[in-house]
Order: sequence, then structure tokens, then C-alpha cells
Amino acid sequence: MNSETVSALITKNPSLKAAKAKFEAMAPGAYVVHRSWGFGQIKSYDEAAQRLIINFKDKKAHPMDPVFCVNTMEVLPANHLLVRKETEAKKIAELIAENPAQLVVEALQSYPNHATTVIDLEITLAQVVGEEKFKKWWSVAKKALAKDPRVAVPEKKTECYILREIPVSPEDEILEQFNSTRSARRRIALAEELVNAVDRKEVKTDLAPILKIVADGVKDSNQLGAAERLYGAAVRDNLARHIGADPATFEPSQASLVANIRDLAGIAEKIPVHFQSTFLELVHATHPIESRDLLFTLLKTSQGKFTTECINFLVEQGHAEELATALKRWQTEQNLRAPVLLWIVKNRHSKKFAKLLNDLITPRLLGAIFFAIDYEALQASSARRIPLADILSEDTDLVADLLSTADPETARDLANTLMLNQGFEELTKKSLLARFIKIFPKIQSLVAVDAESKEEQLLVSKGSFERKREEYETIVSKKIPENSKAIASAREHGDLKENSEYKMAKQDQQVLMARKTNLERDLGRARVTDFKEATVDQVSVGTLVEVRSAASGHTTRYTILGAWDGDPDIHIVSYKTPLGTALLGKKVGDTVKVKTGASEEDYTIISIARYVDTLKA
Repeated sequence: MNSETVSALITKNPSLKAAKAKFEAMAPGAYVVHRSWGFGQIKSYDEAAQRLIINFKDKKAHPMDPVFCVNTMEVLPANHLLVRKETEAKKIAELIAENPAQLVVEALQSYPNHATTVIDLEITLAQVVGEEKFKKWWSVAKKALAKDPRVAVPEKKTECYILREIPVSPEDEILEQFNSTRSARRRIALAEELVNAVDRKEVKTDLAPILKIVADGVKDSNQLGAAERLYGAAVRDNLARHIGADPATFEPSQASLVANIRDLAGIAEKIPVHFQSTFLELVHATHPIESRDLLFTLLKTSQGKFTTECINFLVEQGHAEELATALKRWQTEQNLRAPVLLWIVKNRHSKKFAKLLNDLITPRLLGAIFFAIDYEALQASSARRIPLADILSEDTDLVADLLSTADPETARDLANTLMLNQGFEELTKKSLLARFIKIFPKIQSLVAVDAESKEEQLLVSKGSFERKREEYETIVSKKIPENSKAIASAREHGDLKENSEYKMAKQDQQVLMARKTNLERDLGRARVTDFKEATVDQVSVGTLVEVRSAASGHTTRYTILGAWDGDPDIHIVSYKTPLGTALLGKKVGDTVKVKTGASEEDYTIISIARYVDTLKA
């Protein structure tokens, strides 16, 4: 836009005077970024229509009102990376491939004050590098920037990358941050960076004062938890060794910080990932007699990469056979937690762990996996992902591997367990069930049973559902395993025909399995309701009904709730009872006959109210 056009716009609308420079920058050939349309180039200005004609990537020759563009479009300077990608394509491609730190430096040079936020810089660089390659490229670039004295790298996403007027060495930058912070945690992290810099022979500063500050923090700071204090002591000792000091002169020692075996699990949960193997070595050295048992205890409650570290350490220490025995025992006792189960299925084809895992890849392991997924789903406070459920879905061979030695009855029980599991979406359940059916076609009948049960759904309250679910979990995870042990123990007593303990245990098994089947069927049919759908137009599940007895003339108020609800003392009845069934669908003034045993009585409905409304009151 030329000066005459800009002057005419401002004369017509004086409030635009502050934007004069921006209007003048909207000249043919200028590159722009629009809030909605993205990157583009101004091709011309249509005087008659008073419109800018802009070529955007997905919208060529797009007419736009310059007044509208003042607040929605940015005119880019000639040295902006997005512009240079068009005008100096070869040079930018070389920087992307060979010198990522220099590309960032030149990006910062195009910003006012040579600084911009992390988010803004990443958005620009992603467009320049390409969305597909950016994540990997940026990971490499950030490592290069950490060593570049020209750029101040922010600690947080909300801060800015800054191009320094005077370059600062990585060592000086770390020291500056160390001296400016009062956080003991931050000082430990920065001291570790200095240790790494010492390893690279980049540090020339006297580090004795740094060592003293870190040592004092490890000893006295109340900011540090047990894991942070231990990690700080390790950093302190490394720093001491690098400058020729004796780590043994510092308190507390690393050994004293892991001396109390009750603290080990809590420490293991919070130590940095790269310190996990060192932590295990420290526990082993500090507790040589109890080491093996302590390591097994840590493995049992381990999570994430620490699970792998524990298993590798136990194998390296010559405990592979004991580990295999422990894993089998934990499986029998239903004590295999999700992280260990995840490690087992991920490593089931590993040659290194073949002897360790061969006997574990059984239908029983699939049952343990379902139990762990269900437990985690019930404990989760949000819809977070469950890694064990993800791998069961994504590893298309896993179900087949685990069912390779299953009989049809076992497979059917596991398929039933899958259908009741709270850790899978319905589509995922159907996908997994299809893998069962491929191996055991007769399980197809479960699909038909499931469809039939949905037609006969039971409306239940949340509390009653949780009670049923708790009963089911107790039977599956506690009573059935205990019964199996009782049967095995009774077998050892000799002749089964005269063995009363064996017969009683087998009878208990029949009762438990029948109850388990009934609960599975009931839970599969259940639909949890909060009773908010109830109305006062007629009696439904979730209504309070006042009725008058024709025989006595007395009035009684009944609460009609879910299929598994009932408390006669306070007149709560299930809608599946004779009274509940007779009242459903009836309106005020209607009379119903209720047959209880051999007697029959008439009731007239006086009023209907909603149960949820009484809760609010």
C-alpha cells in the first residue's frame, strides 16, 4: 500500500493513525503470517475494492480488508526465517542440516530485542524445518544450544530464548544460575551439570565453594526429601572426587541415607532414572546380607524403567533362578503388579530372559493381566491411559501367545473376565474378543449372550454395583486361589475317596465357581444409574411413591430403587420386587394389586416424587 492509499484510510478513520507504519509495510511482495490463514505473500492492492490480494498456501489470490488485517496479520521482516525459507531456500536448508544452533541464532536476530518465547520460537522453527522432522531435529538443536555461549536457554516453557550481546560460556552460565538460586534442588542439578562439564574438561573455575554449598544443602536443607538428599549426596561425592577431596569426610554419607530398609521403596519411587542403577549398587553394598531379599522387595513394587533395572541387576548378581521362582510364586498369589507384568510380556521373546519367562507365558498370566488392568482402572481418578491395556491391544500376537496352552473352558472364563473389565473401551473389548474367537470359535456364543443380556439390563445404583464388584474381586483374587491351595494341600493327604478335606474343598470350589459365574452374568447386565431420569408423571426406578392400603387405610411411602437395593426398615424396595414391579408405570390415583405369598392386597397411589430431589433437600 502506497502512502497516498494509507493517508486516505487514516483520513476516513483517524483511529487507525497508530497503525500507519503497519499499513505502509503491507506492500506487494511482503511476506505475512495471518492468524487464520497462516503464511502468505501480498501480491497486490486492489484500489477499486480496497482489498489486499494475498497468496496463502491453501488460498491463492485471497482478497482481505487491510483494516481487518491490522490486528489479525503480522508483516514479517526480510530476515525472518519463514521469509528466508522462500528467498534463501538453499542457505536455510544447509543450516537445518548442518548447524541448528546457528539457525536459532539467526531466528532470534529477526525478533525485537533479539528474544522470543519458547512457544513462539518452536512454532516458527516447526514451520521452517517441517512438522514431521521437527521433533527429532529440535531435540538435537537444544543440545547444541545448551553449549552455545551466544544463546540464553530458558529453564521453563514460559520464559524466553535470548540472543546475548556478549557470549557467555556454558560454565559461566551454570555458575551464574547456581549463585542466583536459593533452591537446594536446583543447586544439586546445576552441580551435576558442572560435574559433566568437568568430565568434558570445560571447567576452569575453582569448584571448592560450589562443593561446600552443595554439601551444606545436602546436610541441612529442609527442602529435600529422602530421594533428593540421597541424589544430592551422590552429586556431592562426584564433585568432591573431581577436585581431589575425600567424599568420606562429608555427612550424611550415601550409605547412611539408605541404611533404613523401610525408606528404600519410597526413595526408589522418586530417584532420577539415570541414578537407578547406582541406587541398586548402593543398596547391595550397604546391605550385603539382606541384599537379595531387599532387591526382590524393590522389584515387587517397582515402576517404569526401575523394573528393568531391578531385573537386570538381579540377573547380573546371579539370582536368575530365584527370580524365576519368585515371579511364578507372585503369579500364583495374585501379587504380580502391572509394571512387572508389562516387563514380562515385552520381554517374552527375549533370548536373554528365555529361561526366566518361558513357564510364565500361560493363560494364568493373562488372568493376572486382566486383574491388574481392572484394578488400575478402578483406582484411576481420571481417564488416564493404562500401558498394560495398551500393549494387550497393540501387540497382536500377545493374546495368542498367552492362550497357546489354554483349554476351551479356561479361554471362556478369561473371555468373560475381559468383557467385565473396566480398563477397556467397548471397541477394544470386541477387538480382543475376536482374537479369542479366532483360537476358540465356540467363544462366539459370548457375543450372543452379551447382546441378549443387554436386552435384559438391570438398573442398579453405584453403591450396589461397587458392592457386587467387590464381592466378585474377592472371589477371583482371594477365595478361588485360597481354595486351589486347599485342594492341592488336601490331595497330599492320600486316598481321595476317603479324604473328607478334599471333598469339602471341591464342594467349596463348585460353590465359588457358581457364584463367580452368577456375578459375571449380573455385572455384565448391570447399568449404573443416578436415578436422575425419573419423572413424577408415573412410577419409575428412582421415584418415591406414597400409597394407601385398601385394607387398613394406612399410608406408606416407598422408595423404588435399583435391582440390588433394598432396606425394608426404611421402605426402600427394588423395582424387581413384587411391589416394585406392580407399581412401575402407574400414575397418581391408580390402584394396584400386590401378591405376597398366598395373600393379595390393593394399594392406591396418592403421590409420586423424585428420589434425587429429596437428596438435594
